[in-house]
Amino acid sequence: MRTLLIDNHDSYTYNLFQLIAGVLGEEPAVITNDQWDEADLDLAAFDNVVVSPGPGRPDRERDMGLSATAIARADIPLLGVCLGHQGVVVDAGGRVDRAPAARHGHLTKVSHDGDALFRGLPPVFTAVRYHSLCARQELPPTLEATAWAEDGVVMGLRHRHRPLWGVQFHPESVASEHGAEIVANFRDLTREHQRATGRAPVSIPVRGPDRSPERTAPEPAYRLRHTAIDREVDTEAAFQVLFAAAPRAFWLDSSHVEPGLARFSYLGDDRGPLSEHLTYSVDDGAVRVRSGDGPPAEAPGTIFDHLAGALRERTVPESDTAALPFDFTGGYVGYFGYELKADLGADRRYRAETPDAAWLFADRLVAVDHQEGRTYALALYRPDRPGSEADAEAWLERTAATLRTLDPPRRDGPPPAREPGRADVEALLTRDREQYLADVRTSQDRLHAGESYEICLTNAATLPARADGPSFYRALRRVNPAPYGSYLRFDDVEVACSSPERFLRVTADRWAETKPIKGTAPRGATPAEDRELRDTLAGSAKTRAENLMIVDLLRNDLGRVCEIGSVHVPRLMAVESYATVHQLVSTIRGRLRPEVDVIDCVRACFPGGSMTGAPKRRTLEIIDSLETEARGVYSGAIGFLGCRGTADLNIVIRTAVRSGGVWRVGAGGAIVLDSDPADEYEEMLLKLRATLRAGAAAESAESAGRTA
Repeated sequence: MRTLLIDNHDSYTYNLFQLIAGVLGEEPAVITNDQWDEADLDLAAFDNVVVSPGPGRPDRERDMGLSATAIARADIPLLGVCLGHQGVVVDAGGRVDRAPAARHGHLTKVSHDGDALFRGLPPVFTAVRYHSLCARQELPPTLEATAWAEDGVVMGLRHRHRPLWGVQFHPESVASEHGAEIVANFRDLTREHQRATGRAPVSIPVRGPDRSPERTAPEPAYRLRHTAIDREVDTEAAFQVLFAAAPRAFWLDSSHVEPGLARFSYLGDDRGPLSEHLTYSVDDGAVRVRSGDGPPAEAPGTIFDHLAGALRERTVPESDTAALPFDFTGGYVGYFGYELKADLGADRRYRAETPDAAWLFADRLVAVDHQEGRTYALALYRPDRPGSEADAEAWLERTAATLRTLDPPRRDGPPPAREPGRADVEALLTRDREQYLADVRTSQDRLHAGESYEICLTNAATLPARADGPSFYRALRRVNPAPYGSYLRFDDVEVACSSPERFLRVTADRWAETKPIKGTAPRGATPAEDRELRDTLAGSAKTRAENLMIVDLLRNDLGRVCEIGSVHVPRLMAVESYATVHQLVSTIRGRLRPEVDVIDCVRACFPGGSMTGAPKRRTLEIIDSLETEARGVYSGAIGFLGCRGTADLNIVIRTAVRSGGVWRVGAGGAIVLDSDPADEYEEMLLKLRATLRAGAAAESAESAGRTA
């Protein structure tokens, strides 16, 4: 069965894609609502049409485009979802107005009259709603309501004379019941329509989503040597002794070890014989590549293009890595900045002071297994280069000897530092309280207008860079230990990050995983207060709606590049506790298609949905209109891209970036319909405090050292 899925630039379309393909056994063809001219829309090439959700209004051409054309012309079965449903109403001459109460990420009980679209379903079932607008109760005479929510809003309808159906709820949401049955019923309605009209099923080829040919793995160009030490070394000491003197160095740090989440730390620099250093800014349109001490060269294209090609050339045989318990055995380490969104279809509003991306190729590194208490030194070499293997072996021998002299990890508590007061934090903000509250209210106006479901609004604090980068990070990892922490130095740019959130992990067997955080509460002063705060967070309807919206967004992003039926949610809205906060976390996984590589997966998911909101494209426009400067490294991703097709990247939050003589710290939160502006402002301050406290502790430690 040939299905056309029209994407209204929504962030849930590929959840529909996965659902339809899973039920029909064949992928629908996907087009955006502005991809073709109206004259090129040939519905005769399809058996049926599904019109996706999307931002905006059904009576506005910018928001509907070809979706309105398809609804007007359709003589084949068509199912409209959310905005598509509203489009069916407008096409029939009906009105769509603001709903009695907007619903974004909320579960509702849907009752129905037994219409064929709901055949076999229980009379009442649970579905998720994402809408601010709805059809008026008085439908045009050509339409008939078939389903309703508890508040009386029409949840389903059919056309009396044409094969058109609509549902206001989202059957593709992870929290909706019976989505597959509804799609199966639509399939059966299509077959019934074909029998009634004598129309044969379409058999001509239809081009689906673009698919690259399955890539053939090249012959490995690199080999790996490693040595192990049967104890865990102190990573602070290892970094200081081995890599702190390098102008470009990294420390990917699991200072908060969680079984199954974070177990390994990686340290290194770019002084190895095979290393290179990459920097990129969107406006330049080329990647600056520097190897050794030579002058930089320019490679045309984006950082994503360059890394994809470089990783294809820098492969390592599986036999060299099979005995190692970790995924990173050499490759690229660095960051993707938020403004790279402009290379992925979004607008370029602001220019960051730091490069939009910086990466180094690590051919020499140290890995620490905190769970098993072992330390590894790893070195890549080129078998086609004389002396390369001997150089690798010599480095391993020297490094292992140094590691054996280091002490075991210290278990120091947080450094003494005064908690920054409210006035201290507010004095550093880019946008003051009055402006931030106004921005929250403007965001809610956009939500009520149907322009977005959730808007991740951020602010920033700037403070003089009195402490150096390693000192700042050492303090930060004690104040706020996190599973996805990191310290990066790229010449005059330093990043100190204590992120609790995984953006994207890709394993060697091609499973991708993302772990969005939406929902934050402070730790309590007593065990009883702490439990109460944790339980309140877990049960908050507002917070659960925030989290659900991002879970569905990230299911969509993975659905673009993952095998049909493989995207799933093994852990939905679990509370994880850290030194200063409780957070509500979900886990989404999927298996990459054979023709997809790790960079394709990053492109599909970046920027991380927990830092944007949904629908992503329209919400990014709203964010640009409210925020007054580039986010830079903040809201991007830090981590590694390995030579075995692996990756582990965090979401850059709880982070300070040093450049131009100042430290810059970003923080924010998800604005939803139920947000209280004052509460959102307080949450933003809470998130800033831990990082700013680390800065004060580092400054005090350096001052004490100077006077000792």
